[in-house]
Amino acid sequence: MTVTPTPTPTPTPTSPSTAELNAIVQATLTVDLENLDNYAAPTLPAYYDQAVDVIDNTPGNDPVNDAVATVGRVLFYDVALSVNDTTSCASCHQQGFGFDDDGQFSEGFAGGEFTDAHAMRIGNIRYYEPGEMFWDRRAATVEDQATQPILNPIEMGWENNGGLTSLVTKLEGLDYYAALFRFAFGDEEITVARIERSLAHFQRAIISSDSRWDRAYAQVFGPGAPNRALDQALPGFSASENRGRQLFMDGPGQGGAGCAACHRPPTFALAANSRSNGLDAGETIVFKSPSLKNVGSSRFFMHDGRFDSLLEVIEHYDAGVQDGPALDNRLRTPGGQPRRLNLSASDRQALVDFLLTLDDETLAADSRFASPFR
Repeated sequence: MTVTPTPTPTPTPTSPSTAELNAIVQATLTVDLENLDNYAAPTLPAYYDQAVDVIDNTPGNDPVNDAVATVGRVLFYDVALSVNDTTSCASCHQQGFGFDDDGQFSEGFAGGEFTDAHAMRIGNIRYYEPGEMFWDRRAATVEDQATQPILNPIEMGWENNGGLTSLVTKLEGLDYYAALFRFAFGDEEITVARIERSLAHFQRAIISSDSRWDRAYAQVFGPGAPNRALDQALPGFSASENRGRQLFMDGPGQGGAGCAACHRPPTFALAANSRSNGLDAGETIVFKSPSLKNVGSSRFFMHDGRFDSLLEVIEHYDAGVQDGPALDNRLRTPGGQPRRLNLSASDRQALVDFLLTLDDETLAADSRFASPFR
């Protein structure tokens, strides 16, 4: 009688444990997969309430996730995202400068070539309600903007070097990404959609809510207060800072400059219906701007970085607004002409002093948003 041998069962592959993935990751990174940083549930002031939630552009079906944002943090700081390992997202969006570039234009991956627009601050991008990104709003979402600098032939260079398919192949050769993607997504597959989603989760987690203005405003805010107490003098502010606050918050008809009509507290992100600010006569592009949080950490201002001081910015809004099809109506007189505020020198300085209270030193030093590379 022939006896059929019992086949040896094929071992079922087992997924690596978190500890095993962590060991791979920590050979290169300071990230601890067993003790993730908190990106999904930040502690925010009371005035980050429903009035702020309604302008949050985070997709309802994809809230910020700690693991996915952690992948995004690594991608954000990784020079491997450029074709020659020289440039990362953080090269142009530096934490110490409010996630802005300290140069007027950003140098590209090859050296010697520069972008034609100034880098935008990233803090509070989740609170620009329409969700469109870049100065000219060409990207529909934070996700959509994430890979455009990577493709750009000057910035990171993949457009002329095999595109995002080649980038994915490159990342597949880095063992820490295999571990990170398995941890965050359940398998090691690296896709463009996952890269975009990860970068968007990280960027939306960059919230500024601990400036001097925030800490002072928290002392007067009350949900039932008229105008959300934005018209109250703030404790600890100098006379000039409080004068600047008044000018910023109040409309021209109330003796103010009307800044808050477009740059909405408490996030100081741009109002959804804002148009352009009259930098050039005849302007047809409807530009956006980043949140004004950490504006004092920037060294250049406007889409082309033409101003190198906040006083120049204020002087533009005071007396330099030019007419054009894209000009915001809030920068026009009732007769339709570009508005002139005729501010005194002390009032112009007061607005500068107020803007400096929006700098958030806590965010600038927050290790969750610093480079994770050893």
